[in-house]
Formats: sequence, C-alpha cells, structure tokens
Amino acid sequence: MLRKIANYLTQPLGPVTRLLGRSSAPALPVPEIHSREHHDISRRDMSRAALNVLYGLNKGGFEAYLVGGCLRDILAGEKPKDFDVVTNATPEEVQKLFRRARVIGRRFKIVHVYFGQEVIEVATFRALSEPDEREESEHGMILRDNIYGSIEEDALRRDFTINALYYNIDNFALYDFMGSMEDIRRKRIRIIGDPDRRYREDPVRMLRAARFAAKMQFELDPATEKPIHQLGLSLHQVPAPRMFDELLKLFLTGHALASMKALQQLGLLEILIPESGKHLHDRDSGIIWQKLIEQACINTDIRIANERPVTPAFLFAVLLWPAVVARTEKHIEHGLPFAPARQKAAGQVIHAQNEITAIPKRFSQVIREIWDVQLRLDKRQGRHAEILVADQRFRAGYDFLLLREQAGEIEPGLGDWWTHYQEEDEHGRLEMVRQLGKSAGPAKKRRRRRRKPAGPA
Repeated sequence: MLRKIANYLTQPLGPVTRLLGRSSAPALPVPEIHSREHHDISRRDMSRAALNVLYGLNKGGFEAYLVGGCLRDILAGEKPKDFDVVTNATPEEVQKLFRRARVIGRRFKIVHVYFGQEVIEVATFRALSEPDEREESEHGMILRDNIYGSIEEDALRRDFTINALYYNIDNFALYDFMGSMEDIRRKRIRIIGDPDRRYREDPVRMLRAARFAAKMQFELDPATEKPIHQLGLSLHQVPAPRMFDELLKLFLTGHALASMKALQQLGLLEILIPESGKHLHDRDSGIIWQKLIEQACINTDIRIANERPVTPAFLFAVLLWPAVVARTEKHIEHGLPFAPARQKAAGQVIHAQNEITAIPKRFSQVIREIWDVQLRLDKRQGRHAEILVADQRFRAGYDFLLLREQAGEIEPGLGDWWTHYQEEDEHGRLEMVRQLGKSAGPAKKRRRRRRKPAGPA
C-alpha cells in the first residue's frame, strides 16, 4: 500500500481518476504527503501506549497510522486526551497481536487495546459502500457497516476534514487527503462529501460540528452549517444513551458556554432539551433562564480548568429547571399544593427528557435531590438548618440556590444567610436561628381550652 501511495506523488494533487468499480462512486483522493521536517507532529506528543500499538502493528506486518482528533489537537497547540489508530489489519488480526485487546461495537467493529488505565482505539480502514451493502434505517442512518477498504477510502469516510489527517509511524510523514492542513490553518470546519447525506447517515455529526466549533473556536463552513438547521430533528432517531454521552462531551469537557452558544446558533438546543429550550424564548422569564444556564456553564468551565470534579447531575438539574418551574405553575393552577406540584413536575420533566437523552438513574436521583433541597432551604427554624447542612446534597442545592439568585429568578438574601451560617461556629449558628424567630415577630399566645366540668358519676 505504501508503494501505491508513493506512486501517486508523480501525479498532480487532487482526486485521481481511478474509481471504485461503480459508476456512482467518487474518485479516490491523492494525499499531500508532508515529510517529517515539514510538519509539527512529534513522537514526543504521543503516549507510550499509542506508540506501542503503532509499532506492534508494524512488527506484525501491517500498516499503522495515528488519525483524527489527536493530530488535529497537536497542530492546534493542544494536548491530546486520547489517540486513535487505523490499520489494514482486521479487528480479529489486531486482537491476536495484543495481549489485552477486545473487539467491541456492532455498528462499527473496533478494537480496544488496554495499557494500564489507557485505552487505544484501533479501527480497520473503512470502504466506501452503497446502501445495499450496509444496514440503514428508513431515514438513511447507518445501523451497521463493517466493510473494509483502503486508506484512501477511509479518508473519504471521515466526518470532517480536520479529522482526516494520518500520521505514518513507518516514515513519520503526515498524509493529508482532504485539505485538512489548510482548513486547520484557516480555522474552518468542513464536512467531507455531501453534507445532507452525511448528516442523515449519522445525525450525531451535527453535534460534533457544534462541539468542534466550540472547542477549537473554529467557524463552520456555510455549506456544512446550512443543512443542520433543517435536519436537527433527526437527532431524535439516535439512541438515547448515545445522546446522553454526546451531551456530556459538549458540556463537561471545558467549553460548556461556547457549546451552549453553538447549539443555540444551530437551533439544536431546543431539540436536545425541548421543554427548557422553548422557555428560553419566554417574554418575561427567557432572559432569566438564559442567565441561569450560562452561569452554570461558566462555573462548570472554571471547575474543569481548575481540575475540580463536576457531575452531570448538577448540569442537568440546571438545564431542566425552567421546565420544572413551568410545569409546577401549571399544576398549581389546577389546584395542586406547591410541594406536590413541584414533585409531580420533577418526575414528568425527567421522564420526558429520558426519551431523548437517557439519564442514568444514579444521576436522575441526584437531580431530584438537588431540586428537593430548594424546598427545604427556606425552612430554617428549630433544627431544620442544622439537619439540612449535614445532608449530602446540601452543597449542590446551596450552589443551585446561588445560581437562581444570581440569574434573578428569586430575590437575593437567602443565599447570603446560608453562606454566613456555614461560616459560623455552633454558638453563632444557634444565634442566627434565634434571630430568625425574633424577625418573625412575637409568637401568638395559645389559648388554653377550658375543661368541661365532670358530670355526675
């Protein structure tokens, strides 16, 4: 295969005339090959595990390339978080080469090779295939496709040009099939192939476009962006668990605020969180909800930048809160008391959201507990405050309260009281609670009931 690619160097750059045996198939691309002295990719930028896989495949007689996001990130001046490898070895051949390797996937078979805590994902070159050669849904979404091909075909199967670079461990050269280097230089995101068809094949590509734009601060090419506004609802065809994972990549990888703005610009936020999304356009409360979610995104980005833990439960509690408040108000209008109305609304909102993004129970339970704390924060007399502070969800509920005050949903004051309460010692806390009793005014004197005189025995 390397000799074949080397022969291409004598031809002009651009698509070659050799087709794939089908009149409708596109011509295979000719790579622009950048030798080691003409690119900034170095083995120093790669993990030991990635190098072990690359050299292991080479030693086994197979081609081995680093591909995609890791190269994109290195060229953009960022440290890659993971490394993906492609090869002409089949998944079963890869598995035989490495002691700790496992074939996974149904839609696309890949191999996970384990080195301690690190996992290197190894995929076989994909072939260009026609719909009758793979399993598709009625909407054109690929359900299963394990047809293997050449590196040139594999490049055409990549989603965006910025992810279509290949680093050859055999000669340390960088192979650019799609003008990727130019798009990275121009900070442009461009989909490979017909945008409408590529999004229908896998609607998650629309979310990936938004995520790359947010993460790298790149602009979407107009032809790449345009179909997203018409095809957004096709995301509802994607399995809900996968959608949950994609949402985490958007909001919990250090660029939550930029991701939110990108999703809104593309009209995808209302598709991902429909009930809350529509309330962002409310005449009276829309600005409040926008501030609430934006500030939560800012806080999340700060925590990640400071390497502090974040939980999906808190983020989803914020994203879904506008819908909970709206449903609560409707239940109250129908005569339900406030607390039961809030509980009923919370259950309905989570159930509806699970149809789109399957929130694991370990998170949905925490979400409800954070919302429940909002009902308890105003009850501070007696031992209520002492008991609540000891609750494991108090801190998340308290942070949630501060966000609500900051956004203007509720009047400020309660958050300050809880801030001071946490700073006081036991005596100071008792005094704060006692002062609450005074501010409430003198207690009404209870009237003693007169006992009826006993009748004759």
